[in-house]
Amino acid sequence: MKPIRQGDVILLPVQQIEGQKIPHLTLAEGEVTGHKHRITEGDAELYDKDSTLYLRVFSESALLAHEEH
Repeated sequence: MKPIRQGDVILLPVQQIEGQKIPHLTLAEGEVTGHKHRITEGDAELYDKDSTLYLRVFSESALLAHEEH
């Protein structure tokens, strides 16, 4: 997998990381507008470890959406 960037969010491939599971799929929220970068389609889970978010995607693909566009 290549790095994927959407505005302030960058996804980088890593080995599996254990962390605390988060009950939502919001990767970032805009400081000014409040618009969210979040997973809206696909089977995924979000984890936090040492203030870094880790996304684990179980489906073949997932859609990272932003409310502005």
